[in-house]
Amino acid sequence: MSEQRPDPEVLLKRVQAEEQQEKRGKLKIYLGAAPGVGKTYSMLEDAHVKHAQGLDVVIGVVESHGREEIESLLKNLTILPKKTIVYRDKELFEFDLDGALQRNPGLILIDEMAHTNAPGVRHAKRWQDIKELLDCGIDVYTTLNVQHIESLNDIVSQIIHTHIKETVPDFMLELAETIELVDLPTEDLLKRLQEGKVYIPKQAELAVEHFFRKGNLSALRELALRVTAERVGAQVLSYRQGKGIKHIWPIKEKLLVCIGSGQRSAKLLRATHRMAQSLKAEWIAVHIDDPRLPVSEDKQNAIIQNLRLAEQLGGVTRILTATDFVKEIIQFAHEQNITKIVMGKHKRPLWKNLISRSLSDQLIRHSGEIDIYIISGDATELKPPKKSEKKRLIPWGIYHLAIGVVAVITLINYFIEPYLSIYNLIFIYLLGTSSIGLFGYIGPALLTAFLSILVCDFLFVPPTYSFSIENTQHIIAFVLMFVISQIISSLAIIMRRQTAILRLAERHSATLHSLSRKLASTRGVDKLLEIGVKILSDVSDSGIIALLPDNHELTIRYAYKTEKKLNEKEQSVAEWVYELGQIAGLGTDTLPFSDALYVPMLGSQSVIGVLRLKPLHPRKLFSPEQMHLLESCANQIALALEVDHLQEHTQKSELQTEGDRARIALLQAVSHDLRAPVAAIIGSANTLMELGDSMDPKKIKYLGKDIDQEADELNRLIHNLLQITYLEAETVRLQKKMGSLPDLIDDVIAKHQHKFGKKRILTHYANNLSLVPFDHTLIQEVLLNLLDNALKFTSKDTPIEISVEPAQNKIIIAVKDQGPGIVPDEVNKLFEKFYRGRMLTSERGLGLGLAICRNIIKAHGGDIWAENREPTGAAFYFTLPIESH
Repeated sequence: MSEQRPDPEVLLKRVQAEEQQEKRGKLKIYLGAAPGVGKTYSMLEDAHVKHAQGLDVVIGVVESHGREEIESLLKNLTILPKKTIVYRDKELFEFDLDGALQRNPGLILIDEMAHTNAPGVRHAKRWQDIKELLDCGIDVYTTLNVQHIESLNDIVSQIIHTHIKETVPDFMLELAETIELVDLPTEDLLKRLQEGKVYIPKQAELAVEHFFRKGNLSALRELALRVTAERVGAQVLSYRQGKGIKHIWPIKEKLLVCIGSGQRSAKLLRATHRMAQSLKAEWIAVHIDDPRLPVSEDKQNAIIQNLRLAEQLGGVTRILTATDFVKEIIQFAHEQNITKIVMGKHKRPLWKNLISRSLSDQLIRHSGEIDIYIISGDATELKPPKKSEKKRLIPWGIYHLAIGVVAVITLINYFIEPYLSIYNLIFIYLLGTSSIGLFGYIGPALLTAFLSILVCDFLFVPPTYSFSIENTQHIIAFVLMFVISQIISSLAIIMRRQTAILRLAERHSATLHSLSRKLASTRGVDKLLEIGVKILSDVSDSGIIALLPDNHELTIRYAYKTEKKLNEKEQSVAEWVYELGQIAGLGTDTLPFSDALYVPMLGSQSVIGVLRLKPLHPRKLFSPEQMHLLESCANQIALALEVDHLQEHTQKSELQTEGDRARIALLQAVSHDLRAPVAAIIGSANTLMELGDSMDPKKIKYLGKDIDQEADELNRLIHNLLQITYLEAETVRLQKKMGSLPDLIDDVIAKHQHKFGKKRILTHYANNLSLVPFDHTLIQEVLLNLLDNALKFTSKDTPIEISVEPAQNKIIIAVKDQGPGIVPDEVNKLFEKFYRGRMLTSERGLGLGLAICRNIIKAHGGDIWAENREPTGAAFYFTLPIESH
């Protein structure tokens, strides 16, 4: 029979996947090589067929681009209203996902899967809208051009010499139940373009010059065909595995080459590579590890080099564990749908051919529909190690233990033999034999079974003290004991090897998890390198040097368990790896003279640096699994360094932006507020010069007074600007003297009475106020700024109150008004530079007065704050310490 019972585990996974698929909507993608091949037209035609069958079909988004044939197909279908998004003062129309979910149709058509939505929509990309529709059980038809597939982005960029920004992740293609290729010959597509059926004439001319070149379109067609074929191939493989079909379906060529530790494996690999290239086929290199037999370090290193060579030639490498090589190869070939197996040829002595078949002969006998290619190689590479190699690895301790176990059991049986039957004694020997078998070595298990049978037969089986056996049942019992011991030993070996493999996989996963978690919570280049290098050193048992570029030169940034220096050759290897982004050094075919491995740290866009790993044990090579782990870890470190650099760059950009905003605010404030008094002075001066001889003396005096006031305002603005610059540019040197605050306040009011006019200023001083150390000039500046601020926001008939009250080790000074008060969210912003508040006032200013007050009071060791008064008004408080600091 061609179809056999499927694997239960595979069947269970398939059932679970099918259950999940039933809950999800069905996705059909119309894939094309370029715009204009007819994807939207084909999608609409299929939609009309579904609509005629009674299915509720609606159009979510379909772009006609003015094409009449598309618009005619849109007439008989329901079109969902689009969502209006206002972006940068423009109205944009996007797919209304919420409206579609509420409508809940049987099938919805959404054009241009790779489209980027406008800001303000729930999802950034249209493919995310489609995924949500599928998750809600709604079927979707959509269109996609091959250049928008994420995994093909780099390839497409090389073809069309343009980077494609809008991409769709590959898992969306895997979700598709059907991918329909909509293809059109290149000549026909160019003809449609010239006829204006793809773009308008002006756009068509540009398209022909850039994207729509004949070579580009041919290459994109090949990509589209390949994507469709790969998707169909994946579906075929899934079907075969789900149905348990074992025989090969030769849909496309796929090669398998079997390699070992010998030098001729390299020849096999290159021959398979050439064959795969000529057939345009995938190929896999396989090494089979026999868990019963130990492998020397030299052979292990040779196997690693051969597997590495296979990867460099473009093959996929696998290490299988089995005792029956032929069965494992054939089973793996069926699972992978292999059509051809490549083996090496080796001459064997005639007497060996009479005793047993060679590996290649056995494969040919059991290959069935798989073609076997025998070429000049070394078939003996898959054979066990030589005897000389085995002797170096003989577990003598287990052999001694086996002899001891047999001796102890014999002693026990000697004392209990009168009370038990011979079969019970045999079972006790079987227990000892089984315990030795659990160590996982064939030789000690065989020795234990053989000695147990001999001793039991000689001492306990009648006739005793003789090796003859009269009862046939005793012979059967001895044979069963021997067989069971070997089965237990083989199972123990396989279990030990599988445990080691699982432990290695778990260790790799734990390493990646630990590395990513620690890197995510760390910032700073040196700390990131320290964490990454230490983890890699523990995993690889190596001394590591991390090299990063500095002023266009690769320099050592961190070293662990090794000297922090490189010789000229090692530096050249590191620079080569950095420039080309390829692994090199120990165990590779690139620059193999080095005694260390050099791994590039690949970021998202470029090489970030290089890691040099030198094994602590000489001549040790890294296995392919270790190589992959090291590359993954190095790339994680590179991404963490990139994120750290981006964050640092973002912080610098934010600081620069903030500085730019401050400078812009300063220029705007200075240009506006300084221009006004200057313009007033110039206007009054021009009037005096032109009309002064004929003007009335009172008007001349008025203009002179106006010039004086505007000059005074200009002087105040310039003074504030210079004052804040001085206070922030250097440490303020206070000239403190003991003084009376009431006297200072009265003096300020008296000297500037002309500013206040008829404005009432009420003062209240507590009794017995002590003298306070302060800089008289600067505190006078604070009082003037607070009084100016109160004058701006209060009417002429409301008073300003000034009070001085003692507190614990300080004096509290308050300036209160009865104006409109402070907007609540501005309380903490009033003392910032250039902040002028939202309260309307006709007074001019740079918004520096309160900032100057804050800096002066902070320099004195005091505090300053603002509060609203009840029922109306604002109060500004500041404190001065009584004792000098």
